[in-house]
Amino acid sequence: MSLPRTPALTADCVVVDPDRGVLMVRRKNPPYKGYLALPGGFVEIGEAVEDAARRELKEETGLEAMNLALVGVYSHPDRDPRGHVCSVAFLTRDARGDAKAGDDAEAFDWIKKFDGVEIAFDHREIITDALNLIR
Repeated sequence: MSLPRTPALTADCVVVDPDRGVLMVRRKNPPYKGYLALPGGFVEIGEAVEDAARRELKEETGLEAMNLALVGVYSHPDRDPRGHVCSVAFLTRDARGDAKAGDDAEAFDWIKKFDGVEIAFDHREIITDALNLIR
């Protein structure tokens, strides 16, 4: 039996620091080039989604996520202009290391107020859900 054609799979990581806010990266590449986004990316074959979230966080920001909590699964067919992409989002409040932009992140910033901020994909919804988990 051949495998069915299915959506692509990504993992996103919401890093929250009570003093600085939510860690966001500025996208270096399309889609949403120049917009703020959560650190994340495509899950590789043979990789667990939790491991993908940790790997993408490390590649894009230099930080290591110690503990991850599931925020949710985001699967609306139109959430990514490249095609149907499902994301498994995680929350960490104990990332370690010195943040620096890397891989396909042009820059990073800690965001406390999201009014008027251009955010890629459905990451605003993911952030809201993660912050509601903390409350």
